[in-house]
Amino acid sequence: MATSTTVEEQARLVESSKRLAAFQAVKDYLLPEYTRIGIGSGSTVVYVVEAIAGLGSAVTSKMAFYPTGSQSEELIEAAGLNLQSISKLPAGQQLDVAFDGADEVDDDLNLIKGGGACLWQEKIVAASAKQFVCVADFRKLSPRLGTAWKKGIPIEVLPMAAPRVLDELLRMGAQKPRIRPGLPGKAGAIVTDNGMWIIDAPFAPLLLPKDIETGSALVTGMWTVDALADALIKIPGVAEIGLFYGKNGLQVASGAQKPVAAYFGLADGTVEVKTPPS
Repeated sequence: MATSTTVEEQARLVESSKRLAAFQAVKDYLLPEYTRIGIGSGSTVVYVVEAIAGLGSAVTSKMAFYPTGSQSEELIEAAGLNLQSISKLPAGQQLDVAFDGADEVDDDLNLIKGGGACLWQEKIVAASAKQFVCVADFRKLSPRLGTAWKKGIPIEVLPMAAPRVLDELLRMGAQKPRIRPGLPGKAGAIVTDNGMWIIDAPFAPLLLPKDIETGSALVTGMWTVDALADALIKIPGVAEIGLFYGKNGLQVASGAQKPVAAYFGLADGTVEVKTPPS
């Protein structure tokens, strides 16, 4: 019975930390004058939407909300917020801000995303925003991607190309990559909102530029985040990858994949805010 109670307490702690991070991120980054807001997917985003809805219709009625998939679409509608489609974003316009979660975040704010199979839409929405803000709990912060998240990098692929992509991933050093199954909900592969399959490809922890600079990365076969991402996206049949890397919205005017800030709800009831290294 003690074990059950401990598990329940841990679950409550995680949910509480997610909520704290979400409310703080919304408070800091959702300005009243904003009109276009991206809403991501995952369990933490539930609290992002709750925080936004709590601002009241006097604030939110002037805003349009752009989802990354069916889950966030349902959250937006259930909260009574104005739902829009990213495909309807006017040419030359950007979202003011986008909020989304992550499966893992490293010291340089590179992300692994796609545990919920919405990575393609998530990347489109993030890259359409002037500012992308990541919201997570304390379990998601790691020094290097692939340290805690052992399920692998999600890769969205054309179904007919999946066998060839698996072969290429093995040659690149992936450790037992596999097509994500749809079980227990359905037999066969999981199918994304885009009609694609997901391959999960575990790699050894991904290195950062500072690892190379200090000479500490002398392990054969290990990839840096940017080098692996560039190699993965070039495999024929790959539609998108769950590595969010490169530049953030403070470094480039548009098309950034990395967050300008990441909010982590901690176990002690506080929120840690990480910003890009200088």
